[in-house]
Amino acid sequence: MGSSIGANIREQRERRGWSQARLAREVCRAAGVVGDPVGRQEVSRWETGKRTPREWLPFLAAALAVPVDALTAPQVPAEPPLPTLADFLPAEDPLAPLTARTGGRVGMVQVADLQQRVHGLRLADDVLAGGDLMRPALRELRKAVRMFRKHSYTETTGRQLLVQIGELAQIAGWIASDAGQHAEAERIYRLGLSAATQAEDRTLAGNLAGSLAYQLSNTGRELEGLDLARAALDGAGPDSPAKARALYSDRVAWAATKAGGTENAQHAMRALGEASEALADDSEETEEPAYLYWVDAGELQVMESRVYTELRRPLRAVPLLREVLGKYDATHTRELALYLSWLAVAYADANEPEEAAAVAERVLSLSADVASERTAERVRVVLARLAEYADVPEVRAVLDAAA
Repeated sequence: MGSSIGANIREQRERRGWSQARLAREVCRAAGVVGDPVGRQEVSRWETGKRTPREWLPFLAAALAVPVDALTAPQVPAEPPLPTLADFLPAEDPLAPLTARTGGRVGMVQVADLQQRVHGLRLADDVLAGGDLMRPALRELRKAVRMFRKHSYTETTGRQLLVQIGELAQIAGWIASDAGQHAEAERIYRLGLSAATQAEDRTLAGNLAGSLAYQLSNTGRELEGLDLARAALDGAGPDSPAKARALYSDRVAWAATKAGGTENAQHAMRALGEASEALADDSEETEEPAYLYWVDAGELQVMESRVYTELRRPLRAVPLLREVLGKYDATHTRELALYLSWLAVAYADANEPEEAAAVAERVLSLSADVASERTAERVRVVLARLAEYADVPEVRAVLDAAA
């Protein structure tokens, strides 16, 4: 109790910018006493908890212009500040230019060429899995970083080169994560975050941070993922493109869902609503980066249905997933398998094991030749969920085939 009072006294005194001697004088004045029965040392003893003010409490409150309760209330631990994107940058600058640049001069022609290769890698990721793209993605990233560090260029070209390194790191990190190389993916994401920050591209920094947050949420680091997803959304800011705000809100929703708990579930629902509202604002004239090409209402529906599945609300999840999957591009095999895996789990949650088995059979067929650890993990989740219905003949057949 005494330590709480002391901490409160000190907090109120420092809020006013008073010294301990000044507070001692004000207390005596409030008590109407002559002389100095309370001095600086006595205030120090109160603040350190060595003594309790007791009869002096009303006069302390009067001097500080606060209720007595404000001095006697238990101290509430201060909330730690929310992390910002700066907290997730690499300890050392991995993009520091070399002192001696011996690689010649780079212009916007080379940057434009890199930009095309980066987008080509993104489009390839739509139809190929991480295991197939890992080597070319890392090769491109190493070449881009080497170009930035060894060559000379104008300030404008250097900034655009950093932007392309950031975009390349995002897709390369995503590919590494899909291949199950999570430590490598995290290193790549942080490299890209450094590049985007140096280029002062807040939207791109949000995309990189959100991608890393998604990995953290899916690999047992849920609270870190939620902190980073929030920082990504906050860092991008309200002036970022509508699709960016929608995507980053979606990632907050997923991170909050994976973090668990009633409060986080409510947070996830709010974030889903904010994502839909942001996408509805897509009529604005803000130029959108090429990497947001895939963000649309259908993708938001997928995330919404995944959140509902994770929260064991299959009656909401199943209709959403069936609607999206009914018009999904069949050439995107990995995503199709992933989204179907959520439908299979939702059917199992709805106590429809036969339907779950039929969908699971398709998931197994699609994922058989896909070099994706993300898909393999979802297959394991589906089979584990189906095992609860192992006595159902249709389920038994799928489990035996998988074995």
